[in-house]
Amino acid sequence: MAEKPLLEVKNLQIEFKTLDGNVQVIRDVSFTLNKGETLAIVGESGSGKTVSTKAITRILPKGITNIQSGQILYEGRDLLTLSEKEMTQVRGKEIAMIFQDPMTSLNPVMTVGRQIAESLETHQQMNMHDALKEAQRLMERVGISDVERRSKQYPHEFSGGMRQRVMIALALACKPKILIADEPTTALDVTIQAQILEQMDELKEEFDTSLIFITHDLGVVASIADRVAVMYAGKIVEHASVNELFYHPQHPYTWGLLASMPSLAMMDDDLYTIPGTPPNLMDLPKGDPFAPRNEYALAIDFEEEPPLFKVSDTHYAATWLLDPRSPKVDAPAVIQKRYAIYHTYKTGVKSNE
Repeated sequence: MAEKPLLEVKNLQIEFKTLDGNVQVIRDVSFTLNKGETLAIVGESGSGKTVSTKAITRILPKGITNIQSGQILYEGRDLLTLSEKEMTQVRGKEIAMIFQDPMTSLNPVMTVGRQIAESLETHQQMNMHDALKEAQRLMERVGISDVERRSKQYPHEFSGGMRQRVMIALALACKPKILIADEPTTALDVTIQAQILEQMDELKEEFDTSLIFITHDLGVVASIADRVAVMYAGKIVEHASVNELFYHPQHPYTWGLLASMPSLAMMDDDLYTIPGTPPNLMDLPKGDPFAPRNEYALAIDFEEEPPLFKVSDTHYAATWLLDPRSPKVDAPAVIQKRYAIYHTYKTGVKSNE
């Protein structure tokens, strides 16, 4: 019998209240996270990645956010039904989050050691002396040297990469079962980015933590994820194992994301960009919201939004191209090149394709 997922998000619908009216920002989103797994959620800015994961920890802005329907089941409990007091026992201790900009997430008037220790005091009932010692150990574990001195410093005294390491130490302080990382390496240079990603992968194994990694960078996805969910206009349009997504992507939007990845192996080619811009969520076009940007769009795309079609037991995509009645359309040639690059990356063997 298959083990139940650690986290199940079911048919989540969220709207924001604005001066111009209500806007549907999350539209019937469902995904699961298994124990020990890394799930990457990818898509352009505004696709709903951050909103859907902030809903898990219930830190969406109050007063302007309305979770209309759906369930968020963590170990069988629906987090949407818990009181705020009950949620404070889940946040940090059971589910922790690393944000994109650590400078705005860390308290500027509190030393970094004290900030980590405060979490240990709250959730692990440690006394201050032991909590500070544990904070220093965690800082050392995430690659910060001279921790006795540095734990007494303030966030502005750290570089961007070091602040992000502090955020990782803070998130892992209580050994959460789920860690949500919201584009934690976006503002870092590629060398520091690689170090942070490698360290997060190691710490995930060490702390036996499951990871949700939000990113717009499919290169990061290739190196860290087990499964991938692709979001567009507040909805998941493709989800698959990482190998299925890179070897056999099915949605034209996924093709566009893959094609627009810069690569040294494709320096002679023009860098592809997806035409047009994401739709206004307050005024979604009829049919598939991606249709106006989709060079492979069929007539039905402008009339009716496609359901998720099954490609395999672990691969689904919402595109009318998968309907048996649709004409056969092959992925563009650039995707075949991506396949070859990914194959070499994963296996170390150059693909013949």
